[in-house]
Amino acid sequence: MLGTFANVGTIIIGSLIGGLFRKAISEKLSGNLMNAMGLAAFGLGINSVVRNMPDSRYPVLFIVSLAAGCVIGTLLDLDGRVSRLTQKTSSSADLGQGIITGCLIFCIGTLSILGPVQSALYGDHTYLFTNASLDFVTSAVLGTTYGVGMALTAGILFLWQGSIYLLTLLLGSFITDVMMTEISIVGGFLIAMSGLSIMKIKDFRTLNYLPALFIPVIFCLFIG
Repeated sequence: MLGTFANVGTIIIGSLIGGLFRKAISEKLSGNLMNAMGLAAFGLGINSVVRNMPDSRYPVLFIVSLAAGCVIGTLLDLDGRVSRLTQKTSSSADLGQGIITGCLIFCIGTLSILGPVQSALYGDHTYLFTNASLDFVTSAVLGTTYGVGMALTAGILFLWQGSIYLLTLLLGSFITDVMMTEISIVGGFLIAMSGLSIMKIKDFRTLNYLPALFIPVIFCLFIG
């Protein structure tokens, strides 16, 4: 769980920096840092797609997964629900509301979900280290609004990613190499989409595509 510990640590440090030096972090600097992190996420997503695509046994599955996931997520209005909740909790500088906002941002994302899975199965912490970098910038920005108390979100993130990590360890035989390859391809596209959204190049409403991650799992179980 090295990646999770790193992710937790960056949120704590970012929250402390944001809370203690509110006036030192300008809006322009925060924007540039987010662009840099978005570019890193985009590159990581493309790398995951390119690396796993040649090993795919079902070359069309990722297309079906993205389409089906988009339909399911849009019908459930996942992005809209989270956005409305985030807007409500961001309406004032109350710490409790800030913590809810932080949890939504830190926990509901492709990197935060796929990261513990990759870490548990292969000891690969790349996704979590990238997520840690993103969360460092985000927590610093949130810290400038809600104060150092935002560090409390680190504990919630630890429980979230730790649960996914332990569940993956328990179901290790359930997750096959073929399944993980297909999930990684779909996840790579979602990570790349997230990067483009962070850089404000194109707002894909990535949350509406999250159900796509479950389509390869269902498919592999069915054919298995």
